[in-house]
Amino acid sequence: MTIRELAARLKQYDEQEARSIVLLLLYDCFGMTMTDICTGALEHMSCGDVKRLEQYMQRLEQGEPVQYVTGKTVFCGRDFHVEKGVLIPRPETEELCELIINGYTVAAPRILDVGTGSGCIAITLASELPHSTVSAWDVSEDALRIASGNADNIKTHVVFEKKDILKARHDGDNDFDIIVSNPPYICDKEAADMEPHVLCHEPHLALFVPDDDPLLFYRSITQYAATALSPLGMLYFEINPIYADALKEMICSYGFDNVMIHDDQFGKHRFISARR
Repeated sequence: MTIRELAARLKQYDEQEARSIVLLLLYDCFGMTMTDICTGALEHMSCGDVKRLEQYMQRLEQGEPVQYVTGKTVFCGRDFHVEKGVLIPRPETEELCELIINGYTVAAPRILDVGTGSGCIAITLASELPHSTVSAWDVSEDALRIASGNADNIKTHVVFEKKDILKARHDGDNDFDIIVSNPPYICDKEAADMEPHVLCHEPHLALFVPDDDPLLFYRSITQYAATALSPLGMLYFEINPIYADALKEMICSYGFDNVMIHDDQFGKHRFISARR
């Protein structure tokens, strides 16, 4: 058994990506380094480990993302547990966190993360902004369980609540200095162009919006933020580049100023920031 033989089984990926996936699997699940592999670790696996590796490989062959198979991913330098109840955090979302961390100067910001999923944004901000107070909402009990576990493992305090932003109304008691969200923003019609390992395995609740209302979540969050944010408070979104201009116009219509579209590392319109 060799790396090449294992990678060749993952026919849905190109050769280099398949190799990277196998190496990640061996490192995360069996603690094997490249040095171990080069010195014969694969040939000396126990019968139990060989059986376990075969089970993992079968899951990968069926298109399950390697992060769900290993149960973890790295986000902003920290290990996060992930499973099928939450989206796998993307590198672009790391850029969203960096945008907030580098661009905000309140000494002790009160932060709300809407649709927290694995908790990656909320936990990262709580960790990187030492005197912050961070709340995080989600409608999924699975997501809240996973996010709460991640906060415990990373030893970061975040207040997690089950709330639906589509039904949320500001009661005047919980003002925030920052509201951030990476909400569902892929239209149903875009599903045909998505990678099968995303479409078949990651939660549709966290991915899709109706074709006839692509700004559904952005509008609800912006409407809430228009009263829940403190004066000069900031609103941050990860966005679908297709609707960047329409989203900017909508945010402006709620009285926000300094509305700015930011590109990601690939030059795509990926984020929006706005000031109340």
